[in-house]
Amino acid sequence: MGIKGLAKLLADSAPACVVVGRTGDQMLTNEAGEVTSHLQGMFFRTARLLESGMKPVYVFDGKPPMLKTEELSRRSGRREDATMSLEEAKEKGNEEEIAKYSKRTVRVTREHNDECRRLLKLMGVPIVDAPSEAEAQCAAMNKAGLVYAMSSEDMDSLTFGTPRLIRNLMAATSQKLPINDYEYDKVLTGLGLTNEQFIDMCILCGCDYCGTIRGIGQKRALELVLKHGSLEKVLANLDKGKYIIPEPFPFAEARELFKEPKVLPAEEIPPLKWTPADEEGIVSFLVGEKNFSEDRVRKAVVKLNSQRGKANQGRLDSFFGPAVTKSSTAVKRKEPEPKGKGKGSQAKKGKTAAKKPVKVTVKSSSWRAQLPTVRCTLSAMRISLWH
Repeated sequence: MGIKGLAKLLADSAPACVVVGRTGDQMLTNEAGEVTSHLQGMFFRTARLLESGMKPVYVFDGKPPMLKTEELSRRSGRREDATMSLEEAKEKGNEEEIAKYSKRTVRVTREHNDECRRLLKLMGVPIVDAPSEAEAQCAAMNKAGLVYAMSSEDMDSLTFGTPRLIRNLMAATSQKLPINDYEYDKVLTGLGLTNEQFIDMCILCGCDYCGTIRGIGQKRALELVLKHGSLEKVLANLDKGKYIIPEPFPFAEARELFKEPKVLPAEEIPPLKWTPADEEGIVSFLVGEKNFSEDRVRKAVVKLNSQRGKANQGRLDSFFGPAVTKSSTAVKRKEPEPKGKGKGSQAKKGKTAAKKPVKVTVKSSSWRAQLPTVRCTLSAMRISLWH
């Protein structure tokens, strides 16, 4: 789920909202032919988060809104098209096309989700079941002050009003994608929009809840909302000879879904507890049932359990490495100037103040989101960073 062209629009029109950029194919199966990529990625990526001092909480999708039915139907159709293209690629022996279409044909099953839940519980990681859209649930946690930030590949996380959005947090290191940190207040300031105008602009750009108006891209959408102030006025003043408004175009209902999504309020979220990983339980599941390497699994469990007892620093730098500006549109966060002069201040330079560990809430509506071996699998991942 996302807003068409929003990331590019923010890079072009509100670059200051992108705080930091960091750099840091075929599905795996076991001997029985069962897909295990979701467990492979879930286990080792989550272990890495825990080792870095973060506390992940995975939030699973609930029932999608009725307005999303048409979009889900389109996605199903695209998977069917990809399945046919995959068969053609196999007949031709085109490995590149096979890899591309294999990713597009992946279908989430209840079994995949249940296996991920089972693994997370064995790892001592809490999960939250959203009543509807998981990204809306994570954004609500962030807005309520329960979370430091939310990380997702879908830009409509900002449309739900999350104060801070982190993208590419769970990307495979081989991709070398920049880790971008968006601040919602700076998004609004940079674009010159109010919260409701930003929602209207996102709907006009194109979202999963209603169709798009051909000929209106992200820049034109911003221009129109800035000029007219609201989507109602934009539509009233639109050149009907040039732009055709689709029927139906339930923008008011879409707006309401973004403003008041169905979520669990903070007080109804069960207490979140992180417990030591159950080494024998994990080995029994991953090694005994799924044929993972016992040596590698045990080493990962021992390492993450030993790290949990330490006071890890709560900065994302420990997970991604130093900040790197990839382009002129990526803005680095300025470090504060050292106070004082002379030997006293120099002596303090080598000391780092103790930092609280960061808690991370990970939304996983799709097991594909967990695959570090597949390059375009992070579109369904949602993550929130907890103080």
